[in-house]
Amino acid sequence: MALISTRPHPHGFQPQNHVSLSVISQRFKYRGPERWDQLVTRRHGAAGAMSKSNESLPSIITEVEKEKEAKQKSTRDRELARCWPEIHGEDDWAGLLDPMDPLLKNELIRYGEMAQACYDAFDFNPYSKYCGSCRFTRHEFFDRLDMANTGYDMIRYLYATSNINLPNFFKKSRWPKVWSRNANWIGYIAVSDDEMSKKLGRRDITIAWRGTVTRLEWVADMMDFLRPISSDKIPSPDPRVRVESGFLDLYTDKDESCKYCKYSVRNQILTTVNKLIEKYPNDELSITITGHSLGAALALLSAYDILETGTNVRNDTRAVPICVFSFAGPRVGNLRFNERLDLLGLKVLRVFNVHDIVPKSPGLIFNEKVHPRFLKMAEKLPWSYSHVGVELALDHKNSPFLKHDADLASAHNMEAHLHLLDGYHGRGERFVLANGRDYALVNKDCDFLTDEYEIPPFWRQDHNKGMVRNKGHWSQQERHLDDDLPSDIQLHLK
Repeated sequence: MALISTRPHPHGFQPQNHVSLSVISQRFKYRGPERWDQLVTRRHGAAGAMSKSNESLPSIITEVEKEKEAKQKSTRDRELARCWPEIHGEDDWAGLLDPMDPLLKNELIRYGEMAQACYDAFDFNPYSKYCGSCRFTRHEFFDRLDMANTGYDMIRYLYATSNINLPNFFKKSRWPKVWSRNANWIGYIAVSDDEMSKKLGRRDITIAWRGTVTRLEWVADMMDFLRPISSDKIPSPDPRVRVESGFLDLYTDKDESCKYCKYSVRNQILTTVNKLIEKYPNDELSITITGHSLGAALALLSAYDILETGTNVRNDTRAVPICVFSFAGPRVGNLRFNERLDLLGLKVLRVFNVHDIVPKSPGLIFNEKVHPRFLKMAEKLPWSYSHVGVELALDHKNSPFLKHDADLASAHNMEAHLHLLDGYHGRGERFVLANGRDYALVNKDCDFLTDEYEIPPFWRQDHNKGMVRNKGHWSQQERHLDDDLPSDIQLHLK
């Protein structure tokens, strides 16, 4: 179950009554070789889960099969190549969220998986001399993550300097000899190949941002005060446009002594996007930016910057449309920031779990939920924030797979958000994993699945923690790091 509201969205979340898992379990007692939930929730089968308990098991299975077949036919009939502007937010996703459009759901999950890849590829082991880097080179990235069919070519890795006031966001090695003292890998830029571009109906430039690695301590690190976005040389015609100070530092700071952070992540993005737009002058293009947690905040900042600098405008004055698919993101700026993004035409779809604390911060008192008149009065205060975009609110208590009393980190987990998206079909609709996405992925980095599914928590492990045996001795495996920043980066800064 979720609540969706399009811009503007003055309505808060209204919980609905639902049938508890215990009621379902009592109604369906199956004593055969497989449990009832195994029959209905085959990990790779058609049905995922149920929220009705007044039907027989065979009839529910048949009904779910029919529902999935109908949804698949509907998705096939609407080709993405023809309706991609609608999926990309051309009309602010009007009529696509309740009930949930299957094609939009597929795209949200696809881009969400590209953001999740930032976590799966990140070396967060402090006992590794490569801690804080990407575990794979650009050329092997998608293959090593079992994403060979993603249809994108990796173009550029993004690096940020850790010399800012968000210490718990960065990971550093404890060893003296490390790949970099002041840099962390923070995401990537990829572009769809020819075959994928044909399916998408355009060539898509995707920017994926890494968030925090399961921990939430960074929330306390936020300086929690706003400062003008123009104070860090990001252009803005309105000096009242303000964003959270820590986010701005992360996006604009550089370290000239580090070959990975000689230029800020802002400059890395603007130059790469500029080069890609010049490379494909005759292609229809789109820019899709995705990120989870702190990465969602950076997705908004980078989208604003691309629009405000006109980096997305071609030489013939055509503008490349930009869309942000944000997952579990915090508030980033004030009401003026929200209004400026509206004026610039940015399309933002914000996916979040209503039980997650991160989307509720910063701005616990003055935010978009108070009366607009009071928010206007408080806009000069350093802690008056406003969310951006169209909301898609999910509720993990609607999934019979998940623990209702999970910890805060689990409620914030990215894989859990993808699981909830897969089972969501609209407000008040039954929770069904219609895409067959493996629910075991939820427990990759947390302990969120109920024990009856017998999936161990935190099951994703690096093989031998990077140790290999060489000539009879065990040592850390040497890793080839991706090349540093391109030498022509200054030439492509607008």
